[in-house]
Parts: sequence; structure tokens; C-alpha cells
Amino acid sequence: MTISAKRIRAWNGPAILTFGFRPFFLAGAIWAALAMVLWVAMLAGRDVLPTAFDPVSWHAHEMLFGYLGAVMAGFLLTAVPNWTGSLPISGWPLLGLALLWGLGRVAVAVSALLPWLVVALADLALPLALAVFLAREIVAGRNWRNLPVLVLLVGRIAANAAFNLEAAQGDFPGRGVGLRTGLAAAIMLISLIGGRVVPSFTRNWLAQRRATRLPMPFGRADVLVLALTLVALTVWVFWPDQSATAVVCGLAALVHLWRLARWQGIQTGAEALVWVLHAGYAFVPLGFLAVAAGVMLPGLAPAAQHLWMAGAVGLMTLAIMTRASLGHAGRSLHATRSVVALYLALILSVAARFAAGVLVGQDWLLHLAAAAWILAFGGFAAIYWPILTQPKSAAPRPSGAEPTRR
Repeated sequence: MTISAKRIRAWNGPAILTFGFRPFFLAGAIWAALAMVLWVAMLAGRDVLPTAFDPVSWHAHEMLFGYLGAVMAGFLLTAVPNWTGSLPISGWPLLGLALLWGLGRVAVAVSALLPWLVVALADLALPLALAVFLAREIVAGRNWRNLPVLVLLVGRIAANAAFNLEAAQGDFPGRGVGLRTGLAAAIMLISLIGGRVVPSFTRNWLAQRRATRLPMPFGRADVLVLALTLVALTVWVFWPDQSATAVVCGLAALVHLWRLARWQGIQTGAEALVWVLHAGYAFVPLGFLAVAAGVMLPGLAPAAQHLWMAGAVGLMTLAIMTRASLGHAGRSLHATRSVVALYLALILSVAARFAAGVLVGQDWLLHLAAAAWILAFGGFAAIYWPILTQPKSAAPRPSGAEPTRR
């Protein structure tokens, strides 16, 4: 850590390139908001991008592989050095990785003008680089505990490649196996990593307040939950419409609800930075329940996927970004009113999008969902811009922030 600090202090360039979370969290949030604006324009019938993807598929791809790809890059580039004790990537190499992500977004946006293989390679450049980085760190540090993260990252790469191939063949990748595989890998990552950080952060917060009931630590029961989750997601990817899928997804929902109940989220209402982690994770079992119901009511299936896509992925990543950015900037781990408003806006977006899938013909719900989504991520970019772009010692406290609690 001392060597890492010296390396960061020696960097004379922009502060945003000192840690991986800075450029990727900021760019990811801006893209989440901007891509939704473009999606609304597409829904209105405007041809805003020369993309070879149909509008629904472009929207799904840019949220699952574009936005989430940026957040995962920021998280891994920041967390892996802590896991392995290695030096973080900073400076010009970090800028190069950020530009790779931007290259993928541009290539997909103008994919109608390029050969599909060029688009796919540009789109896969950053995740492939991240996989090499993570594999190198795991092998060098013999950090085999985090090997499942690498496996799931490789799964996302394969899913993205399949998505691009489906689009090149003229299929509808927005409902294809590539999308389901990528979403399944994301839910598995939330189940794995969230299953460690949610009870850990909750335990720390409750212990400071001398609570008598603390979250259960990661144990054998969690391993069984993850095993059932893997089975349920695999069945859903390949046989989404079968009765057996409804059964196994229903079981997965129950065990995740049981797991979540063991983490004492009911005691965290006083601190939004903590309860939002529980709220984000809650969309994992809710998504499983909705997917199970969608087998019986096929019209519910797209809405069910949004409980995972916008709910579990969207809210959990927003929770991690808001918390990690404050922590690494040396700020008080306390959510201001403006940050709480971001969480509530995103929860409203998920609820409105799910309702729009259930109540046919209520297009105003789609617009409400989009507006709330833009508010959540555009608001994050505005509030956290100073923290992510200025040096740690100079970054001002967000508007309305309270002093550090003692």
C-alpha cells in the first residue's frame, strides 16, 4: 500500500487517472444516462445512430455490456490490487483502458458502417484486457479464491461475442442466448461478490453501533445457495420457457430471500449507504420469482428480466459506486439527501419499468422509468464529478454532506 501511494503521488497528470474507479465510474454513469436519452429517441421513431443492432438489442447491449462493463472495470481495477497486494493500474495505461471502453461504444453505435468482426473486436477489447489483467494477478498472487470472478468475466466475454454474432446474422439478440448468458453472469457475480460485501459492510456498520444481532458470515450455506443459483441460471439461459425452469428459479428465489434475511438489513434503515446494498440484492430473488412467473405468463418475461437488469444490476452498481467513491476519496461513509434521492429515483425506475411490462399500453410508465433512470445516473455524475476528477485532498464534500461521524 505504501508503494501504491508513492506511485499515485508521483503521477503528475489528471487526478481522474490515479485509480480505476475514477474514470470508469464517471464514464459509466454518464453513458447510462446518455444511452437512455438515445433509447427514448429511438422509441419515438428517430434514427439517431447508424447501428446495425435493432433498437431493443442496442439498448440491452449498451446497458448490460456497455454500462456494466465500465463499472466492472472500475471495480476490478480498484479491488484486485487490494485482493492481491499488487500495484494499481494508473496514469496513461489506465487512460488506454478507458479509451478501449470508449472505442467499443463508438464501434457499436456506428456498426452499420463497419464489418461486424471489427465491431466485435472493438467491443471485446476492454473485457479481454481485463481478463488478462485479472488472470495475471490471480496467478502471480496465487489468489485462487477469486478464480470464480475470472470465470464469470470470461463468461461475459463469450456472451458478448455471441450477442455480436447474433446481430450479424440478422437475429434478435435482445432476446437471445447471448443476452441471457451475459445477464446470468452478472447475477452470478452479484450473488458471489455481493454475498461477501453486503454482510461485511453491514456487520461493520452495526458493530460500530454495538448491535447485538449481526449478519451471518459467508459459510457453507452460502456455497449451497451459489450452487443452486448457478443451476437455476444455467437452466434459464438454455430453456427459458420450460416448466422445470419455473421450479428451479422459484427455489433459487426462496434461498436468496433466506440468505438476505440473515444479513440483518432490517436494522440498517438509518444509513442509506448500507440499506441500499440490501435493496439492490433483493432484486436477485425478486427477479427469480418474476422469471418463474414469466414461464406461466409469457408476456411477463421481458418485465421480469428488467428486475435483474435495472434492479439488481442497476441498483447494486449504483450502491457500490456511491460508497466506493466516498471511501477511496477519504470521505464520510454517509449518504446525503441528494444521494438518497438517486437511490429512490432508480427504485422508481425499476418499479415503473416492471409495471409497464405488466400493464400493456401504459407507455407513460416507460417514459417515467427512463426519466427516473436518467435522473439517477445523471445525478450521480453531477454529484460525484468533483470527487472523481479532483485529488483526494482537494475534492470538496458533496452538496449537503455531513461531517464524519465519530
